[in-house]
Amino acid sequence: MTRLPVRPVHKVRPALRCLAPAAYRPVLANRVFRRLILGFAVSYLGDGMSFVAVAWLAIELAPEATAGLWVGGAVAAYTLPGVVGALVLGRRLRRVPPRRLLLADNAVRAVFLGAVPLAWLAGLLTPPLYVALLAVSSLLHAWGSAGKYTLLAELLPDEQRLAANTLVSSLNFAATIAGPAIAGVLVTYVGSALVLGLDALTYLFLAVLVVRTRLPESGQVSAVDRAAARGGLALLRSHPELLGLLTLTWFFNLLYGPVEVALPLHVTDDLHASGALLGLYWMLFGAGAVVGGLVTGVLRRLPLWPVTVGVMIGWGLALLPFGFGVPTAVTVVCFTLGGAIYGPFVALSVTLMQAKSPPRHLSAMLAARSAALLTASPLGTALGGPLVAALGPRATLGGSGLATVALGAVACALLLARRGR
Repeated sequence: MTRLPVRPVHKVRPALRCLAPAAYRPVLANRVFRRLILGFAVSYLGDGMSFVAVAWLAIELAPEATAGLWVGGAVAAYTLPGVVGALVLGRRLRRVPPRRLLLADNAVRAVFLGAVPLAWLAGLLTPPLYVALLAVSSLLHAWGSAGKYTLLAELLPDEQRLAANTLVSSLNFAATIAGPAIAGVLVTYVGSALVLGLDALTYLFLAVLVVRTRLPESGQVSAVDRAAARGGLALLRSHPELLGLLTLTWFFNLLYGPVEVALPLHVTDDLHASGALLGLYWMLFGAGAVVGGLVTGVLRRLPLWPVTVGVMIGWGLALLPFGFGVPTAVTVVCFTLGGAIYGPFVALSVTLMQAKSPPRHLSAMLAARSAALLTASPLGTALGGPLVAALGPRATLGGSGLATVALGAVACALLLARRGR
């Protein structure tokens, strides 16, 4: 009689049994997953610090007259080349095992981010060199992310993957609380270039941990399944409601992009404050996003379309006070509330697509969604530099809020018209 292979069973530790919800206990009992999630947490913390340091160092390096353009270029360079790498390098990297993709991304990040403080200490760091180093460091980042989630899928059985992905994404949100707060202090008293060096060390830590952990080597991954995306776009065109959702989501992400450029310049140019205030803004935004996401996850019977459109309008309203020169304490509160409003948007929009898509076409439509949204926020960030240079940071923040409210109002009108028909 042939014996079937048995997946190894991991015992759940008593502490995990007491503290963790039932859905997460089998995942956290997996020793390999616990090692990986430690590395992810350290790496996410480094990214959270860079959220403040990337823009702040660009402000320090750039001439005052062109600071907005260089901040926009630096923030975009930290993310946008990953989109290019996902699309251009697909033929060469599609068949690379996920473990090697994750290692390659971490190695590139560690080397080129680590070169930033070295060049700064040597007195060689200029704005063009800085943007170039950031751009190269992010070239494989989409592939590294794809490798990470594919590795988790190979490591865990089907029934544990949702819990694992939720834990990993929650760590990412948590890093937006701790990372900016730490970076806000460090850029003020130590230096923003050295903060990027710490980020490089977090990627090195994750790379070493992956090397020292026995992980699955088989499997193939594609950051963007272009065949599925093409088929999904064709399917979306035959479902106007879902195509409208994707269009709204794309523009919502686009209008968010300039905020990442305008906020640090608002702190320096308009408020003449230190990096600690910028860290406070992003820390409270992250805290609000975590709370908003968790609360929304508990409310299972929400009307998805109205709440999704409401999130758009609410986030835009939270940005409007920046444009009126209100006291800093008011904008800090508004940005915190904005985080609580903004946080649930991704889960809501994905859930709405899952609910409205034909089940047999869901995977293709989600592939089309991912391919389309890869460009939205980075493009908005790249446009943020020219907008800040032309309008100023305060007007850019307020204008982003006003445009987002207008987008939500258009979506609300279309939703009402559709229901009337």
